[in-house]
Amino acid sequence: MVMMSFLPPVSALLCSFARVPRGASFALPLLVISICSGCVSSGGRIQPVDDPPLVADTAPAPPVHDVPMAASEAKSEGDSEVPVAVAESEQHEAPPKPGDLPEVIVKGRTRDLVIRDLVAEGQAQLRDVQLQYVLTGKDGHEVLRGRPVAFALWSEAQKNWTIAHLEIPRPPVKWKPGRGELPFTVRTPGIEARHVKGTGAERLMFTFSRDGEELKVYGRKFPVFDNALIKKKRWREAAATARSIVYLPFTSDTLDPRFITGGRDFLLATARAAIDELRDASVPSEAFPGELLADVIPAEVIATLAVIEQTDDEDFLEKGTDAFDEVLSQYGLKREEAYRYSVSSAKALGPMQFTDRRGHGTYSFVVRSCRGAQLDPNFERGSTRLRNAMKAAVCLLDIDLSQMNSEIRAAYRAKPDVLGIFPVAAYNGGGRNVAKLYRALNRMGVQLAELRRAGKLPPGSAVVCPCVWRQDGSVVQAVSIPRYNSENRGYIEKYQSILSLFD
Repeated sequence: MVMMSFLPPVSALLCSFARVPRGASFALPLLVISICSGCVSSGGRIQPVDDPPLVADTAPAPPVHDVPMAASEAKSEGDSEVPVAVAESEQHEAPPKPGDLPEVIVKGRTRDLVIRDLVAEGQAQLRDVQLQYVLTGKDGHEVLRGRPVAFALWSEAQKNWTIAHLEIPRPPVKWKPGRGELPFTVRTPGIEARHVKGTGAERLMFTFSRDGEELKVYGRKFPVFDNALIKKKRWREAAATARSIVYLPFTSDTLDPRFITGGRDFLLATARAAIDELRDASVPSEAFPGELLADVIPAEVIATLAVIEQTDDEDFLEKGTDAFDEVLSQYGLKREEAYRYSVSSAKALGPMQFTDRRGHGTYSFVVRSCRGAQLDPNFERGSTRLRNAMKAAVCLLDIDLSQMNSEIRAAYRAKPDVLGIFPVAAYNGGGRNVAKLYRALNRMGVQLAELRRAGKLPPGSAVVCPCVWRQDGSVVQAVSIPRYNSENRGYIEKYQSILSLFD
C-alpha cells in the first residue's frame, strides 16, 4: 500500500445560490431527466423511454429537420469525470486566511451574511488540506483505491472547525436514491457521516455529526483526475496530477430566502446581459427573418432553463416548486460559479447542460451556426461560463424555432412566454418532441391561441398533470397532456411551474 499526498491549487469560491418556490405538484410521475436538443438536464436518473405512439391525428405534424441533439441517454450526475480543463480554469486567487476574516457571528447581522462568512472561512480552512491518495497492489499493478474528499465542518456549540476526510469509490458508482447506500469510509476519528446525495463534483454531499452534535458543512475539497491517464491505468500519475476544486454543493445549511431572491435576480440580470450582447452585435434571427435574435427569446425563458436544467426530477416530484428554491439559492450564493461542475453521463456540461461530442455535437453546431454571437469556441470554457452558455441557449432556441411550422411560430411570436413550451420541448428533446407535443395538443382539441399561463389546480380536481392551461370562455382550465414522452412532458411542467417566478 502506497500513501501519496498531493496539494493541488484551491480555487476561490464565489458566493451565490438558488432555486424557486415550490408549490405546484403534479401527480403523474416525471420519469427521467431532461435530455435536450442541445443539452441534457441534470438530475434525472431513469433512462428515458418513449411512450407508445399516439393514434394518427388529422392535424399535420410540423416538419422535423436534423438539428444536432444530445446523446439519448439519461443524465446521472457524477457518473462522468469533470474535465480537467474545467478544474484548471478555476480562479486561483488565494482565499482569505481565517485570521483575516471578520468575526463570523455579529449581533444583528442577517443570516445570509453570516452564511457567506462561514463559506469563505470554510474555504480558507481547506486551502492547505492535503488529500491522501492510496495506491494498492504491487509495482506495475497499482490501482488507485478510491477518491479522497475533505469537508470543512463548523460546530455551533464549540465555535470551531473540523476537517473531515472521507474516501468514496473511484470510479464513481452508479448510485441511485433508494437503491442501496453509497459505500464510503470515514478517515477522521470521532466523526460520523451519512451520504445525502450525489457522487460527483457538483452534488456529492454528506451530513456529519460528532458526539451527538450535528456539524454544519461549509466547504468541500474534491479531486478531479485526468481521464486520459485513468483510461491508461496510470494511477500514480493520475493521483500526482489531480486537480482539487473547493466547491460547496447545495446543503440545507446554506438555504436562505435572500439567496433565493438573489439567485432569481442574478439569473435574470445575466440573461439580459447575454441578450444585450446579441443586440449590440446585431445578430439576426433565423426563425424570424428581418428581426434581431435579441427580440425573439425573452430573458425569462433563458433564466427558467438555467433552473430547470439543474432541478432534479425526483426532487420536483417530492417537493413541487420548492425544489427550485435549492437551485436558485445556489445561484444566489455562488453566482457564476454555480453548476459549472455539473456533468452528466452523456457528458452534458455546465449550467445550461450543453453537449459537444468531440467537436461534432450541439455546442459546436451552435457556435458554427450563430457566428455573429461570437460564442467561445472552446466547449469546456464556453459551456461553464454562464453568460456565454446563455447566449448559446438563445441561439439554439432560435434555431429550434426556425424548424417549426408557421402556425407554431406565429403563436409563439404573439405569446413567447406561454408558447415557450415548444422551444423548451425542443431544448429538452429535439424537434421530434415538438412534433409529438403539437400532435398531442391537437388530440386534446386545444388551439394554440387558447394556451395560457399555468394556474393552480383547485382542490379535488380530476385533472392529472403534466398539463397545459387553456382559455375556455372566461375560465382558464388545466388539461392533461396525453402521453407521448414522459420526460419531455415533465420538462414542460417544470417550465410552466417556474416561469411566473421570473416576472
